[in-house]
Amino acid sequence: MQTEQQLQVLRSDAIQERRSANYKPTIWKYDFLQSLRSQYDGEEYKLRAEKLTEHVKAMFVEAQEELAKLELIDIITKLGLGDLFAHETQRALQAVLSSNKKIKNGEEDLYITALRFKLLRMHGYDGAFSITKCTEIKGLLELYEASYLAFEGENMLDEAKTFSREALMNIYSTLDTNTAEEVAHALELSTHWRVQWFDIKWRIAVYENNNNLDKSLLELAKLNFNSVQATLQKDLREISRWWRNLGIMEHLNFTRDRLAESFFCAVGLVYEPRYSCFRKCLTKITTMILIIDDVYDVYGSLQELEQFTQAVDRWDSSKIQQLPECMKICFQALHDITNEIAYDIQEVNGWNVQAVVHLRKAWTGFCKALFVEAKWYNEGYTPSLEEYLSNALVSSGGIVISVHSMLSLGTDEMIDLLGKNEDLVYNISIITRLCNDLGTSTTEKERGDAPSSILCYMREMNVSEKEAEEHIKKMISKTWMKINRQCLRTQPPDLLLPSSFVKVTVNVGRMVHLYQFGDGFGVQDRQTRNHILCVLIDPFHLGCL
Repeated sequence: MQTEQQLQVLRSDAIQERRSANYKPTIWKYDFLQSLRSQYDGEEYKLRAEKLTEHVKAMFVEAQEELAKLELIDIITKLGLGDLFAHETQRALQAVLSSNKKIKNGEEDLYITALRFKLLRMHGYDGAFSITKCTEIKGLLELYEASYLAFEGENMLDEAKTFSREALMNIYSTLDTNTAEEVAHALELSTHWRVQWFDIKWRIAVYENNNNLDKSLLELAKLNFNSVQATLQKDLREISRWWRNLGIMEHLNFTRDRLAESFFCAVGLVYEPRYSCFRKCLTKITTMILIIDDVYDVYGSLQELEQFTQAVDRWDSSKIQQLPECMKICFQALHDITNEIAYDIQEVNGWNVQAVVHLRKAWTGFCKALFVEAKWYNEGYTPSLEEYLSNALVSSGGIVISVHSMLSLGTDEMIDLLGKNEDLVYNISIITRLCNDLGTSTTEKERGDAPSSILCYMREMNVSEKEAEEHIKKMISKTWMKINRQCLRTQPPDLLLPSSFVKVTVNVGRMVHLYQFGDGFGVQDRQTRNHILCVLIDPFHLGCL
């Protein structure tokens, strides 16, 4: 016999007018994803890549002059070959660092100064930097890119960014087509803020127009890209089978079915073939972040969300028995996927019972933060920007991803390090929320969602939407400066985070900059579709070897 409370919940569910985000079905069909196959993991391509790799190693030996070393490192990095030549790169940079050569007149060319500074800082070295006014395009472009590696308080690099940006914009109309394309690409989004692996095809197209470039580099870059893509396609086939077997979307018509986009996001965080298991873990996490976010933003009433949050907090399915069926399904999926991931961590890193505790704690914090936003929405409350961002640190999903990353890439004991050095995760989470808001605030405002950072600042400071957006963009720039100091300079030994974790975490910040081109999770726009085709579907066609 049903209790009066149960009957009240059933009656309220019957009359509950559910909100709708009008999300469209996925455009990436299961049969298509299962059909993806690559010939570029064959033995003949591996042998050719090995031969080209030896040729490029010889190029490091031949590069005696400092500028030749720097340009070779820069090209290799941009073509996605940095991991293949990590040892040679470090040796070359050490040679550059120990060199004290001076230009005779005491003033060095801006191009080599900016290029040296950029590469040394990218690899964790400190380098001197001075600016000379210059209108030479290569120098201006390198100066602009180098300025994005600034730490807080480096006013000279702030000035360099302003100066070089204005100069590049002023001479843009006079440039040849290829140079103009490079400048436009940099001004759209700096290299440091881009996901490197997503940029490789564009870089190869640019370098193919450079007749002075050794063609072996381009061929190796294409082979390497295709080889990695072959692994990614295998991962995508496997994770799409998992998604179909999970069967969750058959019961959820209010949320986003974005498996391919979630996998694409995981690739942006970690593309290397050896991280297949972790990449699939990240995909599972991202799909659940989207679903639970929609439970709170779109579907659930405040009473239902309170019960759902309590169930997650206690990890107790008995607390969801009065909820709508779809919310029960969401809870069960979260429960099962968390246990799946804990088991995978056990298989890779060795079992520690505390791992699953940390995973559950991360999801609990995420749900509680979403519930705070749901209460704001229901109460019609607009928080201050500071209050909003304090909660957004958790509701952005950054901590969920960070905890899973730390456990997947390290050990359970690594969580202690994360607790001692939370600034990096904090700042990446802020970048995640602010970039998300810039890309989705208009749609969310039209839909009547909880206030974004833009709306919070508009109401708090009584400014226009444009002024608020400019303030948010400045906050993003300042936050990146903090991230630069945390990830580009060696930390004290007791605060040192694993380099693999730092790389993945910083790539979260880079990944969310794609929001400036539109919200690819909500609306499957052409831009997002083309990104997925470029990175995951279409290889370079190399012909027979």
